[in-house]
This record gives sequence, C-alpha cells and structure tokens, in this order.
Amino acid sequence: MSFDVRIRKRIEGGGRRFELDVAFSTDARRTVIYGPSGAGKSLTLQTIAGLLKPDEGSILIDGQPVFDAARRVDVPARERRLGFLFQDYALFPHLTVRQNIAFALKRGWLNPSRHGGGEAVERWIQAFELERVAQQRPHQLSGGQRQRTALARALVNGPRALLLDEPFSALDPALRGRMRAELDTLLERVAVPMLMITHDPEDLARFGDRRVMLSDGRVEHSGA
Repeated sequence: MSFDVRIRKRIEGGGRRFELDVAFSTDARRTVIYGPSGAGKSLTLQTIAGLLKPDEGSILIDGQPVFDAARRVDVPARERRLGFLFQDYALFPHLTVRQNIAFALKRGWLNPSRHGGGEAVERWIQAFELERVAQQRPHQLSGGQRQRTALARALVNGPRALLLDEPFSALDPALRGRMRAELDTLLERVAVPMLMITHDPEDLARFGDRRVMLSDGRVEHSGA
C-alpha cells in the first residue's frame, strides 16, 4: 500500500487565512503525520479520506488517482475504500455496538436492525471480543470497548487502509497508554496499513514506521 500526496488548499474564515501545501509519499505499513496543533494535520487526513477537496494537486493510492485537479478526478469518500477512525470515535449514542458497526454498511440514514448486520458485522464483533456488549450503547462501554467498536466500524467494509485522527488525544494519560497498547495489538491482528495523525511523541514512537512532520501547513521532514 502506497500513498503519494501532493496537494494545496486555502482555508479562509474568521479573518484568518491558512494555506496547506503538502507533498509526501509513503509505502510504510504505519505512517504517522505529526506536528503542533494548527499545523494542518487534520486537513491533510481529510483530503486523503475524501472529506475535503483540495484546490490543486493530486492524491494517489497504490498508484491510482483518487484526486487529480488537473484531470478532474475526485473519487467519492465511500469509493476510496479507506476506514476513518475519528478523534472521539464518533459512535452514535442511541445505537448499540452491533448497530454502530453495521451502520457503516448501510446507505442512507435508516438505523440498522438491533439484531442484524450479517456475516461481516459478526466477524468483527467476534474478532474484537465484543459479543458480551453487542447490545449495549456507547455510554455503557469502557474506553477500550468504545475504541474496538469504532475500529470494527472502520474495518467492516474491508478498507485497504485505516486513517486515524488523533485517536488518543481526548483520553487521560493512564488510559492513553492502555489504548495505545490495545490498538497496537489490534493492528497486528488485522494487518491493515495505517495513516495516523498526532501531536504526541508517544504515538510517534510506537506507530511511526514512516514519519511526516508538518508545520504551518507544510512538510518540514519526511523519513523513516
């Protein structure tokens, strides 16, 4: 799995202008994009996911363009086959674990059945040992169970890579360490390439096979 990202995006609002001008490539199994708050990390990840459209440039995944401004290519987010894990996991509070996972398989906004989901949902419930809590809602789960539920939802469509948006930043330090270890174990189990953004050196040390440092919307360093 390889990513080749060369994009520009201008953001204006509230009397402020920010210019994202990012270029990097990686074929590492785990790549971490890091840097201080406001460096453009989340914007970069959103452009790769297809949630934000660049003004210029191109994004290639395994050599195939999912975005190319010059050629007017802009593959919709769902068709890019990338699993996105949001910073706060973004679980639906009124849905059970099973429904949250199954939601990724549905088109439209109708809630999945409390008992449905099919083989793909069952596979990830079992793989991440969520059987006992499958009918519980997010507020009834531990931090690890919420993370596993969100990760199962990101994986249920069979993505070719995972994109993680600062998955530990909202946690207290003690829980953060446990969640890093759990995510590390889960990633080894599923063997899916990963792009993570963070500002935490501990994330960089554990997951940064390839490292891309951003500052003020630009790449300051890229390497192993």
